[in-house]
Amino acid sequence: MSLIKLTNRLKQKKRWRWLIGILVGVVVLAALLFFPTNYYLEVPGSAESLKPYVKVAGSKDNAKGSYMLTTVGVVGPASPALLLFSKTQAHTDIVSKQELMGNDSSAEYDQLQAYYMKSAANNAVAAAFKAAKKPYQIHHRGIYVMSILPQSPFKGKLALGDTITKLNGKSYQTADAYVNAIKSQKVGTAITLTYQHQGKTKQATAKLIRLPQTKRAGIGITLTENTTVTSDPKVKIDVGNIGGPSAGTMFALQIYTQITHQNLRRGQVIAGTGTIDPAGHVGQIGGIDKKVVAADAKGAKVFFAPNQPATKKLKHYDPNYVNNYTEAVRTAKQIKTKMKIVPVKTLSDVIQYMENYAKAAN
Repeated sequence: MSLIKLTNRLKQKKRWRWLIGILVGVVVLAALLFFPTNYYLEVPGSAESLKPYVKVAGSKDNAKGSYMLTTVGVVGPASPALLLFSKTQAHTDIVSKQELMGNDSSAEYDQLQAYYMKSAANNAVAAAFKAAKKPYQIHHRGIYVMSILPQSPFKGKLALGDTITKLNGKSYQTADAYVNAIKSQKVGTAITLTYQHQGKTKQATAKLIRLPQTKRAGIGITLTENTTVTSDPKVKIDVGNIGGPSAGTMFALQIYTQITHQNLRRGQVIAGTGTIDPAGHVGQIGGIDKKVVAADAKGAKVFFAPNQPATKKLKHYDPNYVNNYTEAVRTAKQIKTKMKIVPVKTLSDVIQYMENYAKAAN
């Protein structure tokens, strides 16, 4: 072989190695940038006025300022590059799909979040009308299926979002009543559930199992009340694709001020978060640091934070429990906001603060 041919062959090999190296580099870069992992990012979300979402018959909120709900943004599945970048961002948490959704699919997770929002809206109506001493009525539709264990005897028969209306032909008014009726039976006992599935009435029969880490019988399904609320005046809440239960307290405040025809915010932007029950108790939520950041970015003057003490019972179930108000105050200091963080345990606390706020503005 001549020297010229050998030189050309060596050059050709180098060229191929160079091309293969570039191809490998492109593949690796693409994987870093676009390959989905099993992790998601929780980031500061949005702070949005409730005026477009809460409609009270005969009462329109035309006053200056607004009450705002706050959200946590979820990004993902995140790529490896995005996970690395998130390490440099404040108030950004990496969570696994299991931590975020449990055993649910993405569609089931979205469905559950939509239910939480609907439940929050119903509870807010009841709490606001109760506080305003105006007529309302809670209607029990049945028991909502929130999750189903893999070993549940009803898995494949009932689905997330179904509403159980009868147990062995008998209706109960609360989830606890259904649970008590079930656990009074022996493991292996066959029971029949009547339920609503996509608007159709169905029945399913199966034998009770021994629930994991307990000695009692069960069906392996997480249940909660499925209710609707009617009121006078009528209230309609539609937040589109926003899900979860944490807007309940701010819904209730918006409704209360409209049905009592009060201008409590005096032109200011008021934000907050917290679940609400029909009695008006404000509950703990997740991601409050991100919601404080979102509210501050929209110029909120006040932020209501749930103030649920760390009881022994809470510490038992969650050793890492952190009080929402404590975390909100810590975040406010970190971002150096002038927004006032207000601790609340009930809707009455919220209303009283706003009434005093309105008086001070006069």
